[in-house]
Amino acid sequence: MKVLGIAGSLRPDSYNRALLVAAAELFPADVEFELWDGLKAVPPYDEVDDVIPAPAAVVRLRDAVAGADAVLFATPEYNSSIPGQLKNAVDWASRPLATNVLRNKPVAVVGASTGAFGAVWAQAELRKVLSTIGARVVDRELPIPQALETLGEEGLPRDPAARDVMRGTLGELLELARPQRAAA
Repeated sequence: MKVLGIAGSLRPDSYNRALLVAAAELFPADVEFELWDGLKAVPPYDEVDDVIPAPAAVVRLRDAVAGADAVLFATPEYNSSIPGQLKNAVDWASRPLATNVLRNKPVAVVGASTGAFGAVWAQAELRKVLSTIGARVVDRELPIPQALETLGEEGLPRDPAARDVMRGTLGELLELARPQRAAA
C-alpha cells in the first residue's frame, strides 16, 4: 500500500512537513510513504492552461496522487484558511471533476500551526474542499497548536492523547484504502 504525503507549507523545515515525516514512522511496515515535494512548482490554476498535456508540474502532481492508494495532507493555517498554494494544487488535481485523481481517493487531513488553534479552520476547509471534489475523507481532525512547543524533535506531538488521535487518523485512512486496493 502506498500513502502520499502533501504538506501545505512551502518551507522545507515546516512543522507540517515534519508532521508528515513523523507520521510515516507510525505506518505499518507494509505501507510505503512518499512525501511529495512539488507544491511550489505548480502554476496558478487557469482554465486556459487546463489542456492536454497539462503543465509538467501538474502532470507530476496528478500522477503522484493517482499512483497512491491514499493521501495524507498536513496543512498550516494562513489567515484562518487553507494556504493558497495548497488550495491551488487541489484545484488542479480536481480537474476534470468527474474523473479527477482525488475522486474516491481515501484522504486524511492533519495540521500544525504556531497559533492557538492548531490549523483547525484550515483542516475543516480542506476536508470540505476534498469532499466536494469526491475524495473519501477521514472525518477527524488533528489540531497541533503552538507547534514550536507541542511538537517533539521527531515531529510527533508530545501530548500522548494527540499521538493517539494521529494513530487513529492514520488507521482510519488505511482502513478506507485497504478494500479499495484489494478491489484493484
